[in-house]
Amino acid sequence: MTLTLASLDHGELCHGWTWTIDDEDVLAERVARIVLGQYRHVAKILTGAGVSGPAAHAEQANAAIKQLTLAEGDDPWHRDGWLFQAISWIAAHQQPSASLTRMPHIRKADKGFDGMQLELNEAGTAIIAVIVFEDKATDNARDTIRDDVWPGIVALEKGERLNELSQEVSGMLDARAAADPAFDLDTAIANTLWHDARRYRVSITIGDTHNNADARARLFKGFDESAPGAAIRRRADTIYLPAMRSWMASFAARVIVKIKAIASV
Repeated sequence: MTLTLASLDHGELCHGWTWTIDDEDVLAERVARIVLGQYRHVAKILTGAGVSGPAAHAEQANAAIKQLTLAEGDDPWHRDGWLFQAISWIAAHQQPSASLTRMPHIRKADKGFDGMQLELNEAGTAIIAVIVFEDKATDNARDTIRDDVWPGIVALEKGERLNELSQEVSGMLDARAAADPAFDLDTAIANTLWHDARRYRVSITIGDTHNNADARARLFKGFDESAPGAAIRRRADTIYLPAMRSWMASFAARVIVKIKAIASV
């Protein structure tokens, strides 16, 4: 696997996983294919399929390289945030908690949800869980969670953005309906108890300050207050990147090398 995921349980506060990169070169190749628009191939590989990767055109490669290249004076936040979302999507496939995962974003500054997974009941007639991703690449993990992530989750708990959420879910289920003519999309949507179904997966970069179990629990303090209920509603994932910005810059350069190799440019 590209990443090793180790489970951690913080009691009633939250549960989740720590991620460790096993092979940065393989990870870069998979992220390169995502930015080239080849996420379906990556999904097949992550489920164990032994298929060779498709080629890419020079135009695709140029657009992908441009997305990962900072103009002079640009802040790296959007680029690093997109790279982290791609890694998060890979981690979600390695340790799936749902039956359907939304395709990853391709734009750096997309204002939609960072990611989403759906869990259906055995009959496929109702949605058990709508898992909303909050992916954050940051040097200030606690401040970001307290000041950015928790308020966003509280707003979702109040029913804000429910129209966006339901549209995202409908779009994900469209693909299921196309593959399975017996699947009743409208019934699945109608049977969804939206308040009960909402769950959250917060994934964030950490440094030395939060790189142990107790500190990690302190990092996610307030999760149970922002999203009350059973701990299964609250998933918390971390990856240790002590020099996050410099690592992201180096990783982006490695991804660009992979893009050029895939497209033979």
